[in-house]
Amino acid sequence: MKRSLELGLIGNGSTSALIDEDAEFVWTCLPRFDGDPVFCSLLEPRGPTPRGFMNVTVSGTTARTQRYEPNTAILVTTFEDERGGCLEVIDFMPRFKLYERIYRPPLIVRILRPRSGRPELTVRVRPSGNFGAATPEITVGSHHIRYVFPAQVHRLTTDLSLAAILDETPFVLDREQVIVFGPDESLTRPLESLAREFLAETTRYWQEWVRYLAIPFEWQDAVIRAAVTLKLSTFEDTGAVLAAVTTSIPESRDSGRNWDYRYCWLRDSYFVIRALNRLGATRTMEDYLRFVINLGVRKGYEHLHPVYTISGGTELPEREIQSLAGYRGMGPVRIGNAACEQEQHDVYGAVVLAASQAFWDHRLDRRGDAALFTHLERLGQMAARVALEPDAGLWEIRGQQAVHTFSAVLSWCALDRLARIARCLDLPDRAEDWAGQANRLRKVILERAWNPKRQSFTAVLDGSGIDASVLLLAELGFVPFEDPRFRNSVRAVEQELKHGDYVFRYQEADDFGVPQNAFTLCSFWYLKALARLGRKEEAHEQFASLLGRRTRLGLLSEHIDPGTGELWGNFPQTYSMVGVIESALLLSAPWEGAF
Repeated sequence: MKRSLELGLIGNGSTSALIDEDAEFVWTCLPRFDGDPVFCSLLEPRGPTPRGFMNVTVSGTTARTQRYEPNTAILVTTFEDERGGCLEVIDFMPRFKLYERIYRPPLIVRILRPRSGRPELTVRVRPSGNFGAATPEITVGSHHIRYVFPAQVHRLTTDLSLAAILDETPFVLDREQVIVFGPDESLTRPLESLAREFLAETTRYWQEWVRYLAIPFEWQDAVIRAAVTLKLSTFEDTGAVLAAVTTSIPESRDSGRNWDYRYCWLRDSYFVIRALNRLGATRTMEDYLRFVINLGVRKGYEHLHPVYTISGGTELPEREIQSLAGYRGMGPVRIGNAACEQEQHDVYGAVVLAASQAFWDHRLDRRGDAALFTHLERLGQMAARVALEPDAGLWEIRGQQAVHTFSAVLSWCALDRLARIARCLDLPDRAEDWAGQANRLRKVILERAWNPKRQSFTAVLDGSGIDASVLLLAELGFVPFEDPRFRNSVRAVEQELKHGDYVFRYQEADDFGVPQNAFTLCSFWYLKALARLGRKEEAHEQFASLLGRRTRLGLLSEHIDPGTGELWGNFPQTYSMVGVIESALLLSAPWEGAF
């Protein structure tokens, strides 16, 4: 079976699962996003017997479809068979308000619902442990199966025949039945009524959450799906925002660019927070600010790492896992991420940018105040100190360092926003100090980042090469959109980094050679630059092309093959889903006068 990224995402803010079009759980980490994947068939466990999955097969299947229940994270896979039977498989993780708190256990609920006829099906449950290396000891109760691994125990509770599951024998489904998979805890209520209640409450939660999003008039379904996906990519316990829920999906075929993205990058998080804020989903920002402030309390602000564990740790030793062959056999599979130890100086600006809205948004439970400003000033001091020092840059180049333009500009953003915040708090002396520092730094960056010979801003100060981050300089407020230097830089990106409808992050060789696939978010950056420069028709065409690259369920990965349009890289990528939201908000016709 050839794996693809035509996958559905379910989750609840504690963890998530990816499910393919055959209703197979191919990737599920328990008890949280960065845990051991109990289902990992997406990365092909080695060995003679397939394992690391939970699936349903229907005898004589003639058609299958997959969809989300409207405005929810509830996935429905439908099988039709040659005898006129129809089976719905409903998958979700419970999420709803209980006792004035959000109830979000690391629990999978699967409802098997015959819609017509009597489908003949087989249920296979083959969890694995230790990243596909371990098989469980199995014990059986009256209505449950326990899968015992050295590090954790999972329990499957069901009203199906346990023998049919254990022996993987076919059976006829003549009524709705349920599988619940999760922690080794007994269920204290009747299974069928519990599943129905969980489904109803989870449906109500998601539809109510979506109801209050400030979505654009056009592309509403695309924006809603992107917003729900971003919400599913947050670890609510701490406020961390994940880059993606997978590890080691290659950026391009057999490239070795296989990284673990199940962690919180401060830069990525800024873009996610900004997108959700623009939709009115401000709770994620409040939770993320708590995450960042706690980093400072525990570790100090003098040296922020670019990436943290979802609990705020900095121990992310990178190692290769031999028990998993990799996506389509394209290893290596890595866990951990050595980027944690890199110097990436844009992080200070990214945090200040993410926090800035808290000082102006009157909807927040707790608005920005002098105490938060004090925390942010410490980040500003670091930004000023490192702005013109070499780092690995936003693309996390492993073999070299330079003074990257984007890192310097994000440092300027920290100083500039602190000046604005100080004015908001009526602190004129602090505002004057930060504004002075911002102006001096901006002058230096403009002198050294602009290359008059090639008529473009460059990827590094005093350099000649270009990268896609120059597309953000006007959006960040560093230069006006009408600045000829910005317009010329966009033209340089078109000439050097654009292949068809897709934009590469850079085209120079790095540790792994020259990149072969386009970075999805960069194509959205280009689209937004076109729109701001008045090239609206081109921007609309670009957006239509990018939307056409989404999966059937509306999701995007990190990279796109410019030749085939195939998705590559970790999935779903929060960066990419941000692009959908922000582009739709920018390009949509207004609600006023629409009807």
